[in-house]
Amino acid sequence: MEEGTSKSPTHSHGTVTADSCCEWDDAYQWDTREDCEVRQILDRIADKWSLLVIALLDRRRMRFTELRRQIDGVSQRMLTVTLRQLERDGLVLRTVHPVVPPRVDYELTPLGVSLHETVQALVTWTDSHQREIAAARSAYDTRASEPVSP
Repeated sequence: MEEGTSKSPTHSHGTVTADSCCEWDDAYQWDTREDCEVRQILDRIADKWSLLVIALLDRRRMRFTELRRQIDGVSQRMLTVTLRQLERDGLVLRTVHPVVPPRVDYELTPLGVSLHETVQALVTWTDSHQREIAAARSAYDTRASEPVSP
């Protein structure tokens, strides 16, 4: 392997200390170990349910049932887990109103709003390049389906 191309936390260009498992010199790399905080956060926010919740809550405050209705295919349990994780990470605020029956609203925190701005940039990029990606996929699938010659 060439020097500097490894994504290992011990490659020659980066150091890992007990205080920070995820230091890197190359901004395009992060530690691949499961205990890395950066990896854990990326895993959480890149999850499809989290992205959908963040996108919906950017528009307005919503109740659980509204979110579940808007997110096709999400189970009650998965939505509950997703909302709890986003709340724990400081991205979503959960407000319980003292009424009968209880009413619970969810909304983005300022941190969640700043994340949505980043996610929106990714969605915009994807929308702009979807035809190129579809063409690349088609070309790849054609090459992959051709018989391999000896």
